[in-house]
Amino acid sequence: MPAAQFLYLTTTGRASGEPREIEIWFTQRDGRFYVIAEYETANWLQNLRVNPQARWRVGEQTFSGSARLLESGAVRDAIRELSRQKYGWGDGLVVELAPE
Repeated sequence: MPAAQFLYLTTTGRASGEPREIEIWFTQRDGRFYVIAEYETANWLQNLRVNPQARWRVGEQTFSGSARLLESGAVRDAIRELSRQKYGWGDGLVVELAPE
C-alpha cells in the first residue's frame, strides 16, 4: 500500500464553532504530524490559533490532539526539508499536530 499523500484536518470554526475539514499535504516525524500553511491568513490556521484542539485522519487512522505553530528552530527546518522531499514544496508556516 503506498504512503498516504494527504491528511484530513478538522478544526473548529473560530466564528461558527462548527467542524471544518480540509485536505492537506503532511509529513510525519517521531510520532507527530506536520502540515504547512502557505498563507498566514489560511482559515484552518486561524481556527487553530483560536482553538488548538484538532482531529485528523491519515488513511484509516484517526487522531486527536493539539496543534502548535513552529516559528523557528531545527524541527521546523527539518519538516520543511521533509516536505520538499515528499512534495517538492516546503515553504510556509509549519504546524505540529501532536496526538494525545
